[in-house]
Amino acid sequence: MSTSNSVTELGEFELQSGIVLPNLQISHKTFGTLNPARSNAILLPTFYGGKHADYEEIIGQGKALDPTEYFIIAVDMMCNGLSSSPSNTQAPFVGIDFPNITHWDNVHAQKLMLEQQYGIESLALVSGFSMGGQQANHWAAIFPDRVERMISWCGSAATSPHNWVFLEGVKAGLLADPSFEQGHYKANPEVGIKAFARIWAGWGPSQAFYRRKLHRQLGQETAADHIAEFWEPNFLAFDANDLLGMLHTWQVANIADNEIYNGDYVAACGAIKARTILMPCQTDLYFPVADNAIQADLMPNVELRPIPSDWGHIAGGPGLNPEDSAFIDQAHKELLAS
Repeated sequence: MSTSNSVTELGEFELQSGIVLPNLQISHKTFGTLNPARSNAILLPTFYGGKHADYEEIIGQGKALDPTEYFIIAVDMMCNGLSSSPSNTQAPFVGIDFPNITHWDNVHAQKLMLEQQYGIESLALVSGFSMGGQQANHWAAIFPDRVERMISWCGSAATSPHNWVFLEGVKAGLLADPSFEQGHYKANPEVGIKAFARIWAGWGPSQAFYRRKLHRQLGQETAADHIAEFWEPNFLAFDANDLLGMLHTWQVANIADNEIYNGDYVAACGAIKARTILMPCQTDLYFPVADNAIQADLMPNVELRPIPSDWGHIAGGPGLNPEDSAFIDQAHKELLAS
């Protein structure tokens, strides 16, 4: 399988806020070969607490995302520590002074990277998990003529008020650590990040996940083990300001919050031309089926296909459990064959 890691330097880049980053960098990894017509490109934007390597579990020969057929680009959203982020940018935008990022910014940066580095003008598919699904929705709404197909799994087109409240809770756990020092910490505030992770652990999986002790499939005997061995290490691997940067992007996500749609969510959903599968998990506590159903009713060419799983939001974790991964792979196969 042909693969390549890249960091594309895009130079000066004006954000939706009007702030100009002096040298925006977009990190990504490619799999496979771009065909001469540049018509076989698939984009996979990353999710919260994820990096491009996390998608490798669902890419491979014989799978829907087959690099012998498609040119697959797993791209790091801003603030995840690989693309431009609080942790890797120089003054005046270092750390807590890094500007707020929106998905408008992410998808425009990704569009520029695809054009400049690969000459890609359109995508056979844009697909993603969680915040990756939010970016897929933004791609399809902002660039409707450039996206042929779209899958959002365990994601949304706009962050709901309840989802916003959940994120306020985990944020508060991090900010309560005195060593955070208003973002000017001398060392990563591990106490706050562990609190952040422990709050998150009550929302990522479902009630049934814990009732059925499904964490044993991940090698954790008890719920306490699941927190300590799954959630805490994942978030401790990130810089605190990066976590907060991604969280802001999630909280303000809305495909209509831009100069194209001026807040008209109905119009934004109706403008999506891509053949679409919206794939929430039936037990997701913060991207529920009901919210995806409201979106689907506003779209012209969409199937709502809930994941029948007790794993909650993490049912969508790439390659995390075989049954849900097979369901997600099958949806991708069917849509790509259409």
